[in-house]
Amino acid sequence: MVSAVHHRTAVVDGLDVFYREAGDPQAPVVVLLHGFPTSSHMFRNLIPALADRYRVIAPDHIGFGQSAMPGLDRFPYTFDALTDVTAGLLAQLGVDRFALYVQDYGAPIGWRLALRNPDRVTAIVTQNGNAYEEGFVKPFWDGVFAYTDAPGPETEAAMRGALTLESTRWQYLNGVADPSLVSPDNWVHDQALLDRPGNDEIQLKLFRDYPTNVDLYPRVHRYFADSQVPLLAVWGANDEIFGPDGARAFAQDLPDAEIHLLDSGHFALESHLEAITAHIRDFLARALA
Repeated sequence: MVSAVHHRTAVVDGLDVFYREAGDPQAPVVVLLHGFPTSSHMFRNLIPALADRYRVIAPDHIGFGQSAMPGLDRFPYTFDALTDVTAGLLAQLGVDRFALYVQDYGAPIGWRLALRNPDRVTAIVTQNGNAYEEGFVKPFWDGVFAYTDAPGPETEAAMRGALTLESTRWQYLNGVADPSLVSPDNWVHDQALLDRPGNDEIQLKLFRDYPTNVDLYPRVHRYFADSQVPLLAVWGANDEIFGPDGARAFAQDLPDAEIHLLDSGHFALESHLEAITAHIRDFLARALA
């Protein structure tokens, strides 16, 4: 029997936060944190695949998906601020302990949640969710860091290119052995939300804040080394944003990390849902036993 997925909205600090939820409210919690430029939509198939055993919660970050998109004058659009909202939602839902699934932008938000309350995180699944400089792939990050180091018309042009339909489509298809497995609904859906008036400035602001995530890496590594939190990396090995060395790097601080490289790209769930689901179910069954 497939678990029903509920589509809900909570108000956190005066902002509407949309989230998908499924599973027994008394079951162990798994929080799914999405990346750029998508939303909890990326988890639409994974949620029911886990909800027979877990309470699954997948929010849309502020400025993404169905959550509120206040202007820059009303919300700071930093990764710290996005984490504040996520923490507020979990508190409102009565979630004290949880496993994390992080991808792309979801990773620095997840790392911040863990650093704030290490004992609350029961396990981590990272799917192309980076925590080491080894994961950065040139030339993608050269353009990002050129912009963050010296924001201006010339460096901004490349970042605006990352907000186009061509770039969004590339994120879904690049590195995927069989592109026919990836529904075009993904990039059409994401692009419609990216193209909302004012969203470009929101995304540029988050790009400019990205170096704060890299600055956090030493603390994240200490957290891993000190906590030895159970961690599963299921990684699209052909991702040209966060490469496979980013997956392997977790073993530096977590020697028992379980690392699986898949023949896919940045959004590996789209082509490898069954394989990733099987890895997660096996891992969580042991990690949360």
